[in-house]
Amino acid sequence: MDSPRKVVFFLPVFSGRPVSTLMNLLLLTPDDFVSEDQVRLTGRRFKHIRHVHRATIGDRLRVGVANGLMGEGIITDANANFLTMQVTLTEIPPPALPLTVLLALPRPKMLKRSLQHLTSLGVKTIVLINSYRVEKSFWQSPWLRPEVIEAQCILGLEQARDTVMPTVLLEKRFKPFVEDRLPAMASNKTALVAHPAGANLCPRRLNTSAVIAIGPEGGFIPYEVKKLEEAGFQAIHLGTRILRVETVVTALVSKLYD
Repeated sequence: MDSPRKVVFFLPVFSGRPVSTLMNLLLLTPDDFVSEDQVRLTGRRFKHIRHVHRATIGDRLRVGVANGLMGEGIITDANANFLTMQVTLTEIPPPALPLTVLLALPRPKMLKRSLQHLTSLGVKTIVLINSYRVEKSFWQSPWLRPEVIEAQCILGLEQARDTVMPTVLLEKRFKPFVEDRLPAMASNKTALVAHPAGANLCPRRLNTSAVIAIGPEGGFIPYEVKKLEEAGFQAIHLGTRILRVETVVTALVSKLYD
C-alpha cells in the first residue's frame, strides 16, 4: 500500500529574488536572530524592504516568526548588504480555518495561485490528489518540489499576516487514498465534494470542521464522485457557472466559512 508523501514546513526558504508585491508581514526564521530580540536580514527580504517598502532606520514593520508569534520590528541599522531590526513578539497568529482541502493537482500556474490563496485564507491542511483528468506529467513538475511549494505558502502567509505554515500532502493514487486514508481524515467532519452536477448548493457559514474535495479542470469523473460519496461525501455545487480552479478555491472557502 502506497503511503502519502508529506511535505512539512518548519523553516521558510527564501530564493533571494525580489518580490514585486508588498509584504503585509515580514516572516522571520530562528536563524535570523543574532540575539534574543535582534535579527539581521539579507537576500529576498532585505531587498524587498529596501526597494519595495523603501524603509529606513527607525521605520517600523510588521513581523512574525515562522510557526510562532507576531509583532513589530524597528530597523536599527542598514547598509548595502544587510539590515538589522529590533523585534517585539507578543501577538498570536490568526486562527486557522477548521477545513481540510483535497485539491486535484492543477496545472503548475494554477497550483501556484491556489496554494497562495488557500494559505492566505487560513487553510492548514492541503492534500494534492490524483484524478483521471489530471495529466500524468503534472506529477513530475518542478513546482511540486518541497522548497517550491513552501515558497508559495510563504507568500500566502505574508499576504495574510499569518505565521503558521500549512501541511501539504501529495497523494498520487486516487483509489487507495479514498478507500484507505480518507475515511480517517474525514471522520467527524462535514465531508463535501464540489461537483457541477451536485444535488445541493454549497452550504454557508459552517460551524463544524469540514473536508472538501475540489476536482480538476473538467471536474471529477462519475466513478470518482461515486467513490467519494461511498466515503461519506456529499456532492455540492456553486451554481451554473463553470469556474477556474483558483476561483473555485476562493469561492468555496468564502462560502463555507464567513
